[in-house]
Amino acid sequence: MQNESFVTEFVFAGLSQNPTVQKIVFVVFLLVYIATIAGNMLIVVTILCSPSLLGCPMYFFLAVLSLQDACFSSSITPKMIADSLYKQKTISYKGCMIQLFAEHLFGGAEMIILTAMAYDRYVAICKPLHYSAIMNWRLCGILVGVSWAGGFLHSIIQILFTLQLPFCGPNIIDHFMCELYPLLKLACTDTYIFDLLVITKSGLICIINFCLLLVSYGVILFSLRKHSAEGRRKALSTCGSHIAVMVLFFVPCIFIYARPSSSFPFDKEVEIVYTILTPLLNPLVYTLRNKEVKNAIKKVWKRLVVGFTGK
Repeated sequence: MQNESFVTEFVFAGLSQNPTVQKIVFVVFLLVYIATIAGNMLIVVTILCSPSLLGCPMYFFLAVLSLQDACFSSSITPKMIADSLYKQKTISYKGCMIQLFAEHLFGGAEMIILTAMAYDRYVAICKPLHYSAIMNWRLCGILVGVSWAGGFLHSIIQILFTLQLPFCGPNIIDHFMCELYPLLKLACTDTYIFDLLVITKSGLICIINFCLLLVSYGVILFSLRKHSAEGRRKALSTCGSHIAVMVLFFVPCIFIYARPSSSFPFDKEVEIVYTILTPLLNPLVYTLRNKEVKNAIKKVWKRLVVGFTGK
């Protein structure tokens, strides 16, 4: 099927057309983006520079998650920040497809790495004697490879189907980024089949992953009754961070994709939560509740200060 698109660019409606609100959006999300990149890259650098953390699968996965968060945020937020400076927010057809591909690539990869982190915690708490044998570097490498490959496969399927849709006008996307459902409303064809594809592919995958994660953490929490008070406290602290991140990511994702392409007034706000705020909050959730990461950050920071001052 040939793509009969006559639209060469799209126009974003954005969060608001009010100039004052747009200035607030620029300042707030610029600060959010800077904090997101700084926080996530700090975690990546800290873990890479700390052999004791890098040698632990949990922190290895955390470094990968932080890298994915930085990439996920970078595929959306910079364009949104730049658009807030202009009255008309445009993006080329090709640019829209690239953004759509990137956000689903990194979002899909993050979904799988969160599942890998849950499996790691399950093995560590429920099968502690076999942990080092099961969570070896070969398996960790495979899981990270699967996360990137899965994200790529998910994204390429979405983009190949989207490229088949004809867009002949209007070209105003009621959103602050290129997203599937707002784009479907602009297609000059019946999108019923594509709606079903999005629900079954994106929505159902989100629901299945979320349910699997809930079951795995339920098993973990149930097994903690056999542990000592100190063991329970440490495990609950770690699992609490993972569960918080999981809820922040999956619940908005399920709300957006596990339903037909009808619009709600707060759809944009929901998407802000898991595309922009979750990558910002992930470093805070993990570092504020984890002594090992906080201590490692202090050591790396001291090394950097000594290196710069030469003392």
